[in-house]
Amino acid sequence: MIRLKIDDSKDYTDIEILIKCPEIDRRLTSLIEHIKQNYITLVGVNEERSHSLIAYNLYYVESIDNKTFFYDEKVVYESTLKLYELEELLQETPFIRISKNLIVNTAYVEHVRALFNGKFEATLSNGEKVIVNRHYAKAFKNKFLN
Repeated sequence: MIRLKIDDSKDYTDIEILIKCPEIDRRLTSLIEHIKQNYITLVGVNEERSHSLIAYNLYYVESIDNKTFFYDEKVVYESTLKLYELEELLQETPFIRISKNLIVNTAYVEHVRALFNGKFEATLSNGEKVIVNRHYAKAFKNKFLN
C-alpha cells in the first residue's frame, strides 16, 4: 500500500521528497526516475530564442556535425551542451544512449522491433523511428524493460 502525504507551507523554501519503503522495487525505481527527470531543466534555442525545457518532455537528444539538438513532440531546439555531458546529466532518468550520436527517452518508446545484425528499431509515441545500434542494445533493453 502507498500512502501519500503532502505538507505545503509558505515557510518552505525548497521541495523535499522523502520515500519510506521496505524495499525499492521496479515500480518505485520508475517513480524515482520520473521525479528526478521532472526537476532537470535544460536550455534549448529555437528561432533565436532561448527556452527552458523540462527533460521529461524531450523525446530524444541528437548530435549532428558537433551540434546538439533536443527533440520534443514537434519542435527541435539547439543546445550548447555536448552529448556526453547530457548523457551524464540524464543518467538516472529514462534516457539511454542508443547510438554514437543519439540518446532516447524510453518513456516515449511505444514499441521496439528487432532488425538484422542485433540492431533494433524503436518507434516513439510521436511516430518517429530511431535505430538502437547493437553495441547499445543490451543497455537499452535493460532500461526499456524496467
